[in-house]
Amino acid sequence: MAVREQDSVTTDSRARRSIVRRTGRGLLLYAVLMAMGWCALLPVLWALSGSLKSQGEVSSTALVPSDPQWSNYRLVFEYVPFGRMFLNTVLYAGCVTAGQVFFCSLAGYAFARLPFKGRDVVFLAYLGTLMVPLVVTVVPQFILMRTFGWVDSPLSMIVPGLFGSAFGTYLMRQFFLTLPTELEEAAILDGCSIWQTYWRVLLPHTKPAVMVLAVLTWVTVWNDFLWPLVMLQRNSIATLNLGLVWMQGQYTAHWPVFMAASLMMLAPMLVVYAFANKAFVRGIATSGLAGR
Repeated sequence: MAVREQDSVTTDSRARRSIVRRTGRGLLLYAVLMAMGWCALLPVLWALSGSLKSQGEVSSTALVPSDPQWSNYRLVFEYVPFGRMFLNTVLYAGCVTAGQVFFCSLAGYAFARLPFKGRDVVFLAYLGTLMVPLVVTVVPQFILMRTFGWVDSPLSMIVPGLFGSAFGTYLMRQFFLTLPTELEEAAILDGCSIWQTYWRVLLPHTKPAVMVLAVLTWVTVWNDFLWPLVMLQRNSIATLNLGLVWMQGQYTAHWPVFMAASLMMLAPMLVVYAFANKAFVRGIATSGLAGR
């Protein structure tokens, strides 16, 4: 009896220690995540605070301004044509995103489902272009745009990124590979062509991957600075990034207005991610980008 009681006490002690260890690991994990989240949010909170401060108060360390200056957001429209630049950026990002989704999904379907000679070699060669830095291709692309007469034109912002990318093709190919072959077999038995199988049968099942590609492409075009800097000179077709740089050059001392403009540029990204959050996370988890 004494031995059984001692074993029971030992088991209870081990169980308590195990619970304590799991609780400690959980608390440590939450502490680390909260610290990382705070580090990510602090610049945004600082910019929000600075955008509501006066010029004399902007250098203070207080997060809450004593007298919020909402007029800083109105001054943004006086310093640069913010509305026009916003519409330009939406146009460029929307056109490139639509082209990327269509052509990358089409190429991904071909590399994943259509057997043809040299398919894997072509795909690996195409995927190898990811290792080429963007700055290496800027000069050749600029010469090409100048040959076409598209410099300082909206076409130079839309056409180069319209016809897909290696990353987008890889993403869509990986997702198409996860779909069961029975879908294709059923479509072929029903008399569907290759195009109908892609468009009507398989593509509707790739919504998570399409959302991932769309969000990533939108964010990339929205935040792009180097290519618009090389291609565009007129205010009427400039992007928001160029507007912020021009504002910083002309009004270096007026940091509250500059921070207000930065937050106004950030707001659409938050809206896009809020609407696509669930599909974005699901697409990352099921398309091969989550490290599985």
